[in-house]
Amino acid sequence: MGEKKITSYPKDKIKILFLENISDVAVGHFTSAGYGHVKKISRAMSEEELISAVKDVHLLGIRSKTQVTKKVLEAATKLQAIGCFCIGVNQVDLKAATQQGVAVFNAPYSNTRSVAGLVIGASIMLSRRVIDRDEAAQEGVWLKEASGSYELRGKTLGIIGYGNIGKQVSVLAESLGMKVIFYDIETKLPLGNAEDKKSFREVVSQSDIVTLHVPELPGTRNLVNKQSLKYFKKGSILINYARGEVVDLDALRKCLLAGDLSGAAVDVFPVEPEKNGDLFSSPLQGLSNVLLTPHIGGSTQEAQHNIGDDVSGKLFNYLEKGISTGSHSIPALALPPQEGTHRILHIHKNVPGVLSEINTQLSRNKINILGQYLKTNDSIGYVVLDVDKGLSKHALELLKKVKATIKVRLLY
Repeated sequence: MGEKKITSYPKDKIKILFLENISDVAVGHFTSAGYGHVKKISRAMSEEELISAVKDVHLLGIRSKTQVTKKVLEAATKLQAIGCFCIGVNQVDLKAATQQGVAVFNAPYSNTRSVAGLVIGASIMLSRRVIDRDEAAQEGVWLKEASGSYELRGKTLGIIGYGNIGKQVSVLAESLGMKVIFYDIETKLPLGNAEDKKSFREVVSQSDIVTLHVPELPGTRNLVNKQSLKYFKKGSILINYARGEVVDLDALRKCLLAGDLSGAAVDVFPVEPEKNGDLFSSPLQGLSNVLLTPHIGGSTQEAQHNIGDDVSGKLFNYLEKGISTGSHSIPALALPPQEGTHRILHIHKNVPGVLSEINTQLSRNKINILGQYLKTNDSIGYVVLDVDKGLSKHALELLKKVKATIKVRLLY
């Protein structure tokens, strides 16, 4: 935090909005750096509310419930960046964010261990039928028996989606003596003794426990459905701590009632309540050996602290230094400050001739470029320019007039 005063834009004019009860670590990151307009709200906002709220906001922080649509982004004329304080970014219209030159950051790794730990915990509870025993004990019935109760050691865990969380689960499962097999649409290097299988069907047909760790995409919608459930090993257990749309819950209920599966743990649902205390219903309620939790896979104090620190750090670095590493919408650049210069950030449509026009305009006006960096993606280009201090304001006005310009900012 040694460069708190690097930005030229007055900190008392920067407005930061955090929704969905984001960790105080994120708030503290900015208030300790001198930003006075940091507002934290404990709930999500509807599209209409958000359109009104973001008009003068420079940084927006959300979790998984707030939907940042194209209409929201069009209303947010001062918005520089969005921080998704969670693993995914599917709640943001990334195409629109890219077109508007708004950087979008997330925390793909910060809560992986929390989710992985809960998967292992659920596996133990379901394999030992702890839920049924607990229910009986709560009702005053003593069921001390080994029937239907198994150790994890020696069992096969099948992981669908061998990404950040899937790999963490893999390591933890092996430490408990499980055999791990997995399937991913991309080639992934196995950790430990995990084995890569060629298909979803091959994994689920051989696994005692199947855990899902896939993103929400058209190809993963109802991945586990009436047909694919037929491939599961008889008496196996299904865990879905990925996305709510991945499992057909009605089909899963029928399999559980028929005894084809011996248990299930579900933490994510196709439709989830807006806030704590709201009514919640699921086809899986009231079933034996089913563990339902309210989307708490990453909800530990440690995970929320890590996410708050990670995402707020990325937002801070983008706002103060122009560092876009980790952004899903702006090409990645990470550059140290250069002594004796002013830095300008230029975001433009990725079309031929833009860099040439930038250089021509500055050259004609005798503005010396002391450093220049360009990175592009399919849609936009991101240029960082270090120019003479005395001519930076003139350079800023010239760059605003460059064709295909989306957004220009004098950083310092």
